[in-house]
Amino acid sequence: MAKTSDYYKKNPDARKRRLKQQAKYNKTKKATDKRVELNRENRKRGTYGNGDGKDVSHTKCGTTVLEKASTNRARNRDKLTCSAKKKKKK
Repeated sequence: MAKTSDYYKKNPDARKRRLKQQAKYNKTKKATDKRVELNRENRKRGTYGNGDGKDVSHTKCGTTVLEKASTNRARNRDKLTCSAKKKKKK
């Protein structure tokens, strides 16, 4: 289990504050727009709601890639960089 997960399991008050803050962020224009964009892209690629376990993920250079949902949701720091993506295409 991750350190963050363990911390919030042991500290219910902190967990409540975090969930409250996250719910507030999820309602913002920025978060809503991002969700709408990714859902639109998922539908366009035919992966939305079909149970294949794939998500559309933003890369650091602003493009989107299809990857496993578990990988996409578990990480927020190791997105494909523009240079890594170019190397991968070759």
